[in-house]
Amino acid sequence: MLMESEISAEAVVAEAEPDPGAVDEIPALSRLVVLGLQHVMVMYAGAVAVPLVLGHALGLSASQIGLLVSADLFGCGLVTLLQTVGIKGVGLRMPIMMGVTFASIGPMLAIANSNIAAGQSAEHSLQVICGAVLVAGVFGLAIAPVLGKVARFFPPVVTGTVILVIGVSLIGIGVGWIVGQGKSGEVDAAHAAMSFFVLALILAVLRFGKGMVRNAAILIGVAVGTFVAAGLGMTDFSAVGESAILGFTPPLVFGLPRFELGASISMMFVMIIVMVESVGMFFAVSEIVGTKMDTALMTRGLRADGLGTIIGGLFNAFPYTSFSQNIGLIAITGVRSRFVCATGAVIMLGLALSPKLAVAIASIPSFVLGGAGLVMFGMIAATGVRILGKVDLSGNPHNQTILAVSLSMGMVPLVSEGIFASLPQPLQPFVHSGIVLATISAVALNWLLNKEHR
Repeated sequence: MLMESEISAEAVVAEAEPDPGAVDEIPALSRLVVLGLQHVMVMYAGAVAVPLVLGHALGLSASQIGLLVSADLFGCGLVTLLQTVGIKGVGLRMPIMMGVTFASIGPMLAIANSNIAAGQSAEHSLQVICGAVLVAGVFGLAIAPVLGKVARFFPPVVTGTVILVIGVSLIGIGVGWIVGQGKSGEVDAAHAAMSFFVLALILAVLRFGKGMVRNAAILIGVAVGTFVAAGLGMTDFSAVGESAILGFTPPLVFGLPRFELGASISMMFVMIIVMVESVGMFFAVSEIVGTKMDTALMTRGLRADGLGTIIGGLFNAFPYTSFSQNIGLIAITGVRSRFVCATGAVIMLGLALSPKLAVAIASIPSFVLGGAGLVMFGMIAATGVRILGKVDLSGNPHNQTILAVSLSMGMVPLVSEGIFASLPQPLQPFVHSGIVLATISAVALNWLLNKEHR
C-alpha cells in the first residue's frame, strides 16, 4: 500500500475516453515479457523491502531472510494473478500489480518487539505475525461487501494523517540501517558515507533519469551501492554460493501460526487501512482503462485483497495491496492490458523459485538500504502531506485538531518506548504501534468532531 508516492486519479488519466476493451487485449509474447518485466522493475524494490525490514529487525540470518524474500515474491506473483486474471467472485480483472503493504511494518515490528521483550525467539514472533496476517485476511474477506459503509470513516483527514505517521515511523528504521541496528552511539563512518552515497545516487537518478530509469531509481541506487560495497570489502555474499539455484519456500516454513488477540486486532486495523486505500486505487485504474466501477466490481477487488492476505499468511508473508507506482506506469505507457501485469506476476513467481537470488538480496548490507530507506519512507510521509494538503484545515478547525492529536498519539511510542510497559501483554501490539494509535485516534476524533460532515 503505500511505499512510494501515490498517483491521483486526475493525474493518471491518460486520455479522455480510453477503450475499455483494451483491458482484455493480449499483446504479442515478446511485448508481454518486456512490458511485464518493466512492471516488475518498478515495484521490485518495494516488494522486497518489507521482508528485509522485518528480517533485519528480528536478527534473522541471510538464509532465513532469503526465505522471507522468496515467500514474499511468490505471494506477490500469486496475488497479482488473483487480481488480474481472477476466479469466480474474486479479482478486479484489471491491470494491477499487488505487493506487500508498508502499513503492516509498524504493527509487525510491534508484535515482534513485544515477543522478543517477553523472551520469545524470532521464529515465535514470525508465527504470531503469521497468525495475525491470517486473521486479517479472513477479516478482509468478511468486510469486503460492506466496505462502502466503512469507507466513510476514512476521509482524507484520517487517511492522510495515518499515512504521514506511517512514513515518520519508518524513517527511524532507515536511520537504524545507517547507524547499525542495536548499536546505539556507534556509527561507522564508512557505512554512513555509503548510505549517503546511495541517497545521492538515487536523487541524481530521480533528477536526471527518464521513463523506466527514473522509476527504477531505488533499485538502481541499491544495486550500485551494493556493488561498490562489495568491491570495497564491506559486505559478505558467501551465503549466496551455499544456496540452491532452484527451490521453493513451503508454506508455514517457520512453524504453525500462533493466534494472539492483540496482534490479530492490530493487523485487522492494517487490513482496513489497506482496503480503504485500495478503493482509491481501484477508482484510479478504472478511470485509466475506461471501465465503470460499481459495487460488485469493487467487492471482487477487495476480496482479492483479503484472500491474497490469507495466502500471504500461509507463506509466512504479509498483507497485500495494489502498488500505486505501477498504476502510474500504466498511464505513462498507455498499455492497459491486464495480461501485461499477469505476465509480470509470472516473472515474480519465477524469481521466487531462485533461493540464490533471494539470499543475494537478503545479503545486501543494511547501510546500503539506509540511504534508500530515507527516500522510500520519506516519500510515504510526503504522500500523507499531499493528501492532507487537500483537507480544509482552516475553514474546519476540527480537522486541525484531528491531525494534531492523532499525529501526537502516533509519535508516543517513538519518543518513549517504555511508556506503556506496565500494560497487559495482549495490549502491547496496540500501544507499541504508533500507526495503530494514530488510526484509532483519527477515526474516533473524526467521528466525534465532524458529525456535521458525515
